[in-house]
Amino acid sequence: MKKTILYESHINHGAKLVPFAGYLMPVQYEGINIEHLNVRQNVGLFDVSHMGEFILEGDQSLSLLQLICSNDVSIIADGKAQYNCLVNEAGGIVDDLIIYKFHYNKFMLVVNAANIEKDWNWITHHNKEFNNELKNISDSTSLLALQGPKSYDVLQKLVSFDLKNLEYYSFVNVDFNCFKDVIISTTGYTGSGGFEIYCKNTDVKSMWELLFKAGKELGIKPIGLAARDTLRLEMGYCLYGNDINDHTNPIEAGLKWITKTNKDFIGKEKIIDALENGISKKLVGFKIKERGIPRAGYKIFDEEKN
Repeated sequence: MKKTILYESHINHGAKLVPFAGYLMPVQYEGINIEHLNVRQNVGLFDVSHMGEFILEGDQSLSLLQLICSNDVSIIADGKAQYNCLVNEAGGIVDDLIIYKFHYNKFMLVVNAANIEKDWNWITHHNKEFNNELKNISDSTSLLALQGPKSYDVLQKLVSFDLKNLEYYSFVNVDFNCFKDVIISTTGYTGSGGFEIYCKNTDVKSMWELLFKAGKELGIKPIGLAARDTLRLEMGYCLYGNDINDHTNPIEAGLKWITKTNKDFIGKEKIIDALENGISKKLVGFKIKERGIPRAGYKIFDEEKN
Protein backbone atom coordinates (compact mmCIF):
# COMPACT_ATOMS: atom_id res chain seq x y z
CA MET A 1 0.00 0.00 0.00
CA LYS A 2 1.42 3.36 -1.03
CA LYS A 3 1.51 6.45 1.17
CA THR A 4 1.57 10.08 0.11
CA ILE A 5 4.44 12.26 1.30
CA LEU A 6 2.06 13.80 3.86
CA TYR A 7 1.25 10.50 5.59
CA GLU A 8 2.89 11.54 8.89
CA SER A 9 1.20 14.95 8.73
CA HIS A 10 -2.18 13.23 8.49
CA ILE A 11 -1.34 11.09 11.52
CA ASN A 12 -0.39 14.23 13.46
CA HIS A 13 -3.74 15.81 12.55
CA GLY A 14 -5.58 12.76 13.92
CA ALA A 15 -6.71 11.40 10.57
CA LYS A 16 -8.47 8.10 10.12
CA LEU A 17 -6.65 6.40 7.25
CA VAL A 18 -8.20 3.90 4.85
CA PRO A 19 -7.07 2.13 1.66
CA PHE A 20 -8.11 3.99 -1.48
CA ALA A 21 -6.84 3.39 -5.03
CA GLY A 22 -3.74 1.67 -3.72
CA TYR A 23 -2.94 4.38 -1.16
CA LEU A 24 -3.51 4.84 2.55
CA MET A 25 -5.52 8.06 2.49
CA PRO A 26 -7.17 10.25 5.16
CA VAL A 27 -10.90 9.59 5.03
CA GLN A 28 -11.71 12.03 7.85
CA TYR A 29 -10.20 14.08 10.68
CA GLU A 30 -12.69 15.81 13.04
CA GLY A 31 -15.73 14.38 11.29
CA ILE A 32 -17.45 14.46 7.92
CA ASN A 33 -20.10 17.05 8.80
CA ILE A 34 -17.62 19.44 10.40
CA GLU A 35 -15.24 19.14 7.46
CA HIS A 36 -17.99 19.48 4.84
CA LEU A 37 -19.38 22.65 6.40
CA ASN A 38 -15.94 24.15 6.90
CA VAL A 39 -15.28 23.93 3.16
CA ARG A 40 -18.67 25.46 2.38
CA GLN A 41 -18.28 28.28 4.93
CA ASN A 42 -14.54 28.82 5.42
CA VAL A 43 -11.62 26.95 3.87
CA GLY A 44 -10.28 23.40 3.84
CA LEU A 45 -7.09 21.74 2.66
CA PHE A 46 -7.09 18.32 0.98
CA ASP A 47 -4.16 16.05 0.17
CA VAL A 48 -5.12 14.48 -3.16
CA SER A 49 -1.61 13.47 -4.18
CA HIS A 50 -2.87 10.04 -5.17
CA MET A 51 -4.21 11.54 -8.41
CA GLY A 52 -2.33 10.86 -11.64
CA GLU A 53 -0.53 13.40 -13.81
CA PHE A 54 0.77 12.87 -17.35
CA ILE A 55 2.72 15.38 -19.44
CA LEU A 56 2.05 15.21 -23.18
CA GLU A 57 4.39 17.01 -25.58
CA GLY A 58 4.75 16.94 -29.34
CA ASP A 59 3.54 18.48 -32.57
CA GLN A 60 0.74 15.90 -32.73
CA SER A 61 -0.40 16.35 -29.11
CA LEU A 62 -3.64 18.05 -30.08
CA SER A 63 -4.40 15.45 -32.75
CA LEU A 64 -4.04 12.67 -30.19
CA LEU A 65 -6.25 14.41 -27.64
CA GLN A 66 -8.93 15.16 -30.23
CA LEU A 67 -9.02 11.45 -31.09
CA ILE A 68 -9.27 10.06 -27.56
CA CYS A 69 -11.37 12.77 -25.87
CA SER A 70 -15.06 13.63 -26.13
CA ASN A 71 -14.64 17.38 -25.63
CA ASP A 72 -13.08 19.76 -28.15
CA VAL A 73 -9.52 20.26 -26.96
CA SER A 74 -8.78 22.68 -29.80
CA ILE A 75 -10.73 25.46 -28.07
CA ILE A 76 -8.55 25.47 -24.94
CA ALA A 77 -6.43 28.62 -24.73
CA ASP A 78 -2.93 28.62 -23.25
CA GLY A 79 -3.14 28.73 -19.46
CA LYS A 80 -6.64 27.25 -19.41
CA ALA A 81 -8.04 23.91 -18.29
CA GLN A 82 -10.88 21.75 -19.58
CA TYR A 83 -13.00 18.95 -18.12
CA ASN A 84 -13.08 15.99 -20.48
CA CYS A 85 -13.71 12.27 -20.97
CA LEU A 86 -11.66 9.50 -22.52
CA VAL A 87 -14.13 7.38 -24.50
CA ASN A 88 -13.79 3.77 -25.69
CA GLU A 89 -15.05 2.21 -28.93
CA ALA A 90 -18.38 1.30 -27.33
CA GLY A 91 -18.91 4.89 -26.20
CA GLY A 92 -18.16 4.07 -22.56
CA ILE A 93 -16.08 6.33 -20.34
CA VAL A 94 -12.51 5.13 -19.86
CA ASP A 95 -12.02 7.98 -17.38
CA ASP A 96 -12.94 11.58 -16.75
CA LEU A 97 -10.04 13.99 -16.46
CA ILE A 98 -8.87 17.58 -16.56
CA ILE A 99 -6.60 18.76 -19.36
CA TYR A 100 -4.29 21.73 -18.79
CA LYS A 101 -2.82 23.50 -21.82
CA PHE A 102 0.61 25.11 -21.45
CA HIS A 103 1.00 25.93 -25.14
CA TYR A 104 0.11 24.48 -28.53
CA ASN A 105 2.12 21.28 -28.11
CA LYS A 106 2.30 20.76 -24.34
CA PHE A 107 -0.51 19.57 -22.08
CA MET A 108 -0.93 18.06 -18.63
CA LEU A 109 -3.59 15.39 -18.10
CA VAL A 110 -4.85 14.81 -14.56
CA VAL A 111 -6.56 11.44 -14.17
CA ASN A 112 -8.26 9.49 -11.41
CA ALA A 113 -5.98 7.58 -9.05
CA ALA A 114 -7.64 4.22 -9.61
CA ASN A 115 -7.23 4.59 -13.38
CA ILE A 116 -3.61 5.72 -13.69
CA GLU A 117 -2.32 2.47 -15.18
CA LYS A 118 -5.41 1.92 -17.34
CA ASP A 119 -5.31 5.47 -18.71
CA TRP A 120 -1.57 5.34 -19.32
CA ASN A 121 -1.94 2.15 -21.34
CA TRP A 122 -4.93 3.54 -23.26
CA ILE A 123 -3.24 6.81 -24.17
CA THR A 124 0.10 5.16 -24.95
CA HIS A 125 -1.60 2.69 -27.29
CA HIS A 126 -3.29 5.44 -29.30
CA ASN A 127 -0.18 7.63 -29.25
CA LYS A 128 1.72 5.10 -31.37
CA GLU A 129 0.49 6.67 -34.61
CA PHE A 130 1.31 10.19 -33.38
CA ASN A 131 4.68 9.61 -31.70
CA ASN A 132 4.31 12.32 -29.07
CA GLU A 133 6.35 12.31 -25.87
CA LEU A 134 4.34 11.10 -22.89
CA LYS A 135 5.64 11.25 -19.30
CA ASN A 136 3.99 9.84 -16.19
CA ILE A 137 4.94 12.26 -13.40
CA SER A 138 2.41 10.91 -10.89
CA ASP A 139 4.99 9.48 -8.48
CA SER A 140 7.01 12.70 -8.32
CA THR A 141 4.08 15.13 -8.11
CA SER A 142 1.93 16.09 -5.13
CA LEU A 143 -1.46 17.79 -5.32
CA LEU A 144 -3.11 19.92 -2.64
CA ALA A 145 -6.66 21.26 -2.99
CA LEU A 146 -7.35 24.50 -1.12
CA GLN A 147 -11.12 24.87 -1.27
CA GLY A 148 -13.77 27.17 0.14
CA PRO A 149 -14.84 30.83 0.08
CA LYS A 150 -11.79 31.92 2.12
CA SER A 151 -9.25 30.02 0.01
CA TYR A 152 -8.39 33.18 -1.93
CA ASP A 153 -7.53 35.04 1.29
CA VAL A 154 -5.25 32.22 2.42
CA LEU A 155 -3.30 31.82 -0.81
CA GLN A 156 -3.07 35.55 -1.54
CA LYS A 157 -0.91 35.91 1.57
CA LEU A 158 1.73 33.72 -0.06
CA VAL A 159 1.92 34.93 -3.67
CA SER A 160 2.89 38.32 -5.10
CA PHE A 161 0.45 38.38 -8.03
CA ASP A 162 -3.29 39.10 -7.79
CA LEU A 163 -5.18 35.81 -7.70
CA LYS A 164 -8.34 37.62 -8.80
CA ASN A 165 -6.83 37.81 -12.28
CA LEU A 166 -7.12 34.02 -12.53
CA GLU A 167 -10.43 33.13 -14.14
CA TYR A 168 -12.27 29.88 -13.42
CA TYR A 169 -10.47 26.88 -14.93
CA SER A 170 -7.26 28.86 -15.47
CA PHE A 171 -3.76 28.18 -14.16
CA VAL A 172 -0.29 29.65 -13.78
CA ASN A 173 3.08 27.93 -13.60
CA VAL A 174 5.04 29.99 -11.05
CA ASP A 175 7.82 30.19 -8.48
CA PHE A 176 6.92 31.66 -5.09
CA ASN A 177 8.50 31.70 -1.64
CA CYS A 178 11.03 28.86 -1.73
CA PHE A 179 9.00 26.81 -4.21
CA LYS A 180 9.88 26.30 -7.87
CA ASP A 181 7.73 25.21 -10.81
CA VAL A 182 4.38 25.22 -8.97
CA ILE A 183 1.08 25.02 -10.83
CA ILE A 184 -1.79 26.94 -9.24
CA SER A 185 -5.16 26.31 -10.89
CA THR A 186 -8.67 27.57 -10.23
CA THR A 187 -10.14 24.08 -10.35
CA GLY A 188 -11.62 21.80 -7.72
CA TYR A 189 -14.04 19.03 -6.86
CA THR A 190 -16.16 20.72 -4.18
CA GLY A 191 -18.22 23.45 -5.82
CA SER A 192 -17.04 25.94 -3.20
CA GLY A 193 -14.36 27.58 -5.31
CA GLY A 194 -10.67 27.54 -4.59
CA PHE A 195 -7.40 26.30 -5.98
CA GLU A 196 -5.53 23.12 -6.78
CA ILE A 197 -1.78 23.32 -6.25
CA TYR A 198 0.62 20.95 -8.01
CA CYS A 199 4.15 20.82 -6.63
CA LYS A 200 7.15 18.54 -6.37
CA ASN A 201 7.07 15.84 -3.69
CA THR A 202 10.10 17.48 -2.10
CA ASP A 203 8.10 20.69 -1.55
CA VAL A 204 4.74 19.42 -0.41
CA LYS A 205 5.42 19.19 3.35
CA SER A 206 6.57 22.81 3.45
CA MET A 207 3.66 23.84 1.22
CA TRP A 208 1.16 22.05 3.50
CA GLU A 209 2.58 23.70 6.63
CA LEU A 210 2.75 27.14 5.02
CA LEU A 211 -0.89 26.98 3.90
CA PHE A 212 -2.01 25.98 7.39
CA LYS A 213 -0.03 28.85 8.89
CA ALA A 214 -1.53 31.32 6.42
CA GLY A 215 -5.04 29.98 7.01
CA LYS A 216 -4.98 29.64 10.79
CA GLU A 217 -6.89 32.87 11.49
CA LEU A 218 -9.35 32.05 8.71
CA GLY A 219 -10.40 28.70 10.18
CA ILE A 220 -8.57 26.35 7.84
CA LYS A 221 -8.99 22.63 8.54
CA PRO A 222 -7.64 19.45 6.97
CA ILE A 223 -10.35 17.68 4.98
CA GLY A 224 -10.63 13.96 4.24
CA LEU A 225 -11.90 11.99 1.29
CA ALA A 226 -15.30 11.35 2.90
CA ALA A 227 -16.17 15.06 2.95
CA ARG A 228 -14.68 15.41 -0.52
CA ASP A 229 -17.23 12.85 -1.65
CA THR A 230 -20.21 14.54 0.04
CA LEU A 231 -19.14 17.91 -1.34
CA ARG A 232 -18.87 16.64 -4.91
CA LEU A 233 -22.15 14.72 -4.56
CA GLU A 234 -23.94 17.84 -3.35
CA MET A 235 -22.69 19.65 -6.47
CA GLY A 236 -23.60 16.80 -8.82
CA TYR A 237 -20.04 16.00 -9.88
CA CYS A 238 -19.41 12.49 -11.21
CA LEU A 239 -17.25 9.95 -9.38
CA TYR A 240 -15.57 7.37 -11.57
CA GLY A 241 -16.42 3.80 -10.60
CA ASN A 242 -19.58 4.96 -8.85
CA ASP A 243 -21.50 7.18 -11.28
CA ILE A 244 -19.53 6.52 -14.47
CA ASN A 245 -17.51 3.62 -15.86
CA ASP A 246 -16.44 1.82 -19.03
CA HIS A 247 -20.06 0.81 -19.72
CA THR A 248 -21.68 4.22 -19.20
CA ASN A 249 -21.56 6.75 -22.02
CA PRO A 250 -21.35 10.52 -21.50
CA ILE A 251 -24.97 11.06 -22.56
CA GLU A 252 -26.22 8.61 -19.93
CA ALA A 253 -23.99 10.33 -17.37
CA GLY A 254 -25.36 13.81 -18.06
CA LEU A 255 -22.09 14.83 -19.70
CA LYS A 256 -23.47 15.83 -23.08
CA TRP A 257 -22.04 19.30 -22.44
CA ILE A 258 -18.49 17.94 -22.75
CA THR A 259 -19.29 15.75 -25.76
CA LYS A 260 -18.71 17.50 -29.09
CA THR A 261 -19.89 15.54 -32.12
CA ASN A 262 -18.64 18.20 -34.57
CA LYS A 263 -15.25 16.45 -34.49
CA ASP A 264 -14.09 12.85 -34.83
CA PHE A 265 -13.20 10.83 -31.75
CA ILE A 266 -13.18 7.22 -30.61
CA GLY A 267 -16.73 6.08 -29.81
CA LYS A 268 -18.40 8.95 -31.67
CA GLU A 269 -20.77 6.68 -33.61
CA LYS A 270 -22.09 5.15 -30.39
CA ILE A 271 -22.57 8.59 -28.89
CA ILE A 272 -24.52 9.79 -31.93
CA ASP A 273 -26.67 6.67 -31.73
CA ALA A 274 -27.47 7.48 -28.09
CA LEU A 275 -28.36 11.04 -29.03
CA GLU A 276 -30.57 10.06 -31.96
CA ASN A 277 -32.25 6.94 -30.58
CA GLY A 278 -32.36 7.70 -26.89
CA ILE A 279 -30.90 6.03 -23.83
CA SER A 280 -32.28 3.39 -21.46
CA LYS A 281 -30.60 4.75 -18.33
CA LYS A 282 -29.64 8.19 -17.09
CA LEU A 283 -27.73 9.52 -14.10
CA VAL A 284 -29.93 11.85 -12.04
CA GLY A 285 -29.75 13.31 -8.55
CA PHE A 286 -32.29 12.97 -5.75
CA LYS A 287 -32.64 15.25 -2.75
CA ILE A 288 -33.73 13.55 0.47
CA LYS A 289 -36.35 15.62 2.34
CA GLU A 290 -36.24 13.56 5.53
CA ARG A 291 -33.34 12.26 7.59
CA GLY A 292 -31.97 9.00 6.32
CA ILE A 293 -29.04 7.61 4.41
CA PRO A 294 -29.72 6.14 0.97
CA ARG A 295 -27.40 3.18 0.43
CA ALA A 296 -26.09 1.78 -2.83
CA GLY A 297 -28.58 -0.66 -4.32
CA TYR A 298 -31.64 0.75 -2.56
CA LYS A 299 -34.76 0.72 -4.73
CA ILE A 300 -36.43 4.03 -5.58
CA PHE A 301 -40.23 4.33 -5.78
CA ASP A 302 -42.55 7.10 -6.96
CA GLU A 303 -45.58 8.37 -5.01
CA GLU A 304 -47.62 5.42 -6.30
CA LYS A 305 -44.91 2.99 -5.16
CA ASN A 306 -43.96 2.03 -8.69
